[in-house]
Amino acid sequence: MKKVTSVEEYIETHDKWSEALAILRDIINATELEETLKWSAPVYSLNGKNVLGLGAFKNHFGLWFFNGVFLKDEKKLLLNAQEKTKAMRQMRFESVDEIDKNAVLDYVKEAIENQKLGKEIKPEKTTKKAFTIPDELQQVLKKNTELKTGFEALSPYKQKEYCEYITTAKREATKQTRIEKIAPMILQGIGLNDKYKNC
Repeated sequence: MKKVTSVEEYIETHDKWSEALAILRDIINATELEETLKWSAPVYSLNGKNVLGLGAFKNHFGLWFFNGVFLKDEKKLLLNAQEKTKAMRQMRFESVDEIDKNAVLDYVKEAIENQKLGKEIKPEKTTKKAFTIPDELQQVLKKNTELKTGFEALSPYKQKEYCEYITTAKREATKQTRIEKIAPMILQGIGLNDKYKNC
């Protein structure tokens, strides 16, 4: 889609829905929300936090409530646009006659209140993938307490590098050779690829 530089231009480029978009825009602009343009579409925010967006597509247009999951939705006007979005809800229309101005305003006002109350789903932090110490290395660490202490003193990232280095070897002999190679490095407290890091 063409990159637009203003909300007016966005509405003009969707001439099929321009009247409907203008109606929804007027409803939103009657509130305290601040109108901006993000991702080449109109977005309305409160104190820098996205509350809702206005959008048009080939067969429908509507509003996107960024934290719509908290809206009561008494009139059953909202849908979960995508399964992966936990918080976002969409109010979708297929004709200008479907717009109930009072209902839209009620939902917008409720979304503003929810934002003021701090109701929002924060994106989940991705957890670091755990790694398994290969059996071959575990056996060596059990026998050699100095090496075990050195390994445990390494950062999880360096530990993981060494574990993957051994695990990726296909032959048992190669695994043993790799363990012999890395043992002095572990004792020195250096990572597998440290020598390449400051090149």
